[in-house]
Amino acid sequence: MSFRSTVRARRLRFAEEPRTEVRFPGTGARESTSHSDRTRLPGKVVPGRDYENVTVVYRLDTRLTGEGPDQGGDGPRSRSRC
Repeated sequence: MSFRSTVRARRLRFAEEPRTEVRFPGTGARESTSHSDRTRLPGKVVPGRDYENVTVVYRLDTRLTGEGPDQGGDGPRSRSRC
């Protein structure tokens, strides 16, 4: 499964530093990745600062590997690059 989302804002301000987490719950072994590309928004934002003309493109990809817990799989695996 692949999911892609694009968010744009004329002005964006964070009251506090955001806490983000990417999880892939469920059963069955899988390979998953997530990644965001940001325009005019740093990887670590400063609370109270205004960011203008911001774009964030987020992509999530996941696939079942076909291995179950009793077939040599070790459960969900994920890589996150946000």
